[in-house]
Amino acid sequence: MSKKKTITLTLAALAVLVGIGASGRMWMVMDSSRSAVADDSVRLADFRSQDRQAIKRGEYVMRLSDCAACHQPDFSGGYKIDTPFGALLTSNITPDSATGIGEMTERDFFNAVRQGRGEHGLLYPAMPYTAYTKISDDEMHDLWAYMSTVPAVQREIDENAGMNFPYNIRLAMAGWNMLFFDNSSFSAENAQSGEWNRGKYIVDGPAHCSVCHTARNLLGGEVSDGYLQGGSLGNWYAPDISSNPHSGIGNWSDEQIADYLKSGSNGESVAAGPMAEAVEHSTQYFTSDDLHAIATYLRGVPASATPASSGYAMAASRREQAALSYEVNCSACHGLQGEGIKGMVPAFAGNNAMQHDPTNMIHAMLRGARAPHTEERQTAAGMPAFDWKMNDQQMADILNYVRNSWGNKGNEVTPDNVAAMRKQTGAGDKLKTPVGQ
Repeated sequence: MSKKKTITLTLAALAVLVGIGASGRMWMVMDSSRSAVADDSVRLADFRSQDRQAIKRGEYVMRLSDCAACHQPDFSGGYKIDTPFGALLTSNITPDSATGIGEMTERDFFNAVRQGRGEHGLLYPAMPYTAYTKISDDEMHDLWAYMSTVPAVQREIDENAGMNFPYNIRLAMAGWNMLFFDNSSFSAENAQSGEWNRGKYIVDGPAHCSVCHTARNLLGGEVSDGYLQGGSLGNWYAPDISSNPHSGIGNWSDEQIADYLKSGSNGESVAAGPMAEAVEHSTQYFTSDDLHAIATYLRGVPASATPASSGYAMAASRREQAALSYEVNCSACHGLQGEGIKGMVPAFAGNNAMQHDPTNMIHAMLRGARAPHTEERQTAAGMPAFDWKMNDQQMADILNYVRNSWGNKGNEVTPDNVAAMRKQTGAGDKLKTPVGQ
């Protein structure tokens, strides 16, 4: 046999093997045989569960999964999610037949939630089916029972109208799923305690923590070696929640973790932005047992390699001016010594969370922020926007001051950082005194 023919046959054999591998991978990704446990005959529009206990349990699954934050309290959708590939609007998931999911059977519902297969094609992973695939059959049955009690709302949503070409072609998600979707159910680790496994189930499954708190690659897939080590949310940043004591929550006690998730504050940090929404709509409803299970699991998550920040030394004159500006504009709430107001306003002194990625602090100064309203903390403190009052340099100076005072060491925030976020968030410019006045 000639060398040329041998090479040709070898390449052909490799092509066949690659094809078999790709076909096998596609079958694994698209396999929805688990959904066979669900009813495939009755539409949601025609179904209303009479099992009060299942409905109650299903409402809790809805809270664990944070459905209300994105699909709105009435589940009619329309919440905008900005992604690097364009903007998405969340869908109407009420039992309305024309504009919601009323035509779905329970099996269709299982396929949508756990495999990302919607009525109009493959879903984008902004709907975190990549995590929901871990939700158990029993909890899916309960969630279906609860959804049957949701009032139907007629509201037409063009979900991917804001997605850029070619990302608005849903079929492309088949390729994305082949690369990044792990279509497998939750598997408990026998070597770990029941509490640890429950915590992992919630974190990796319904609560979908890694969807926000893990960095993503250029194609939007989670970075495998960055699990829970922080990720960009566009205009916000989901911080490191690994056991790193510098950038993560390694120095938080179990009670602090549970208190933060239950009330939105733990005496040091106060939830804002997307996390405030998660606390308000989801985690404040978690049982004490589940909150402590989450804390137990997070305590064992390997620490990120993020080192402590080296700090930034401001010029004396600029630091003096920034200190004065802080006293005038910030100290009434955050305290002259950065002590904050327990349960309402975050402390700056010794706050590790604010010494790393400055995205959230810049956003809050530009556009303001609001703490979550929870049963335990009825007063949801709000921070006003300062975009109208400070230019980019003035804002950077204050941030550098608080990030490098009272024992803090934060890297420099530049005026360019502020300018970029000002543009990204659509914040206004500092007001100018009219000429001649």
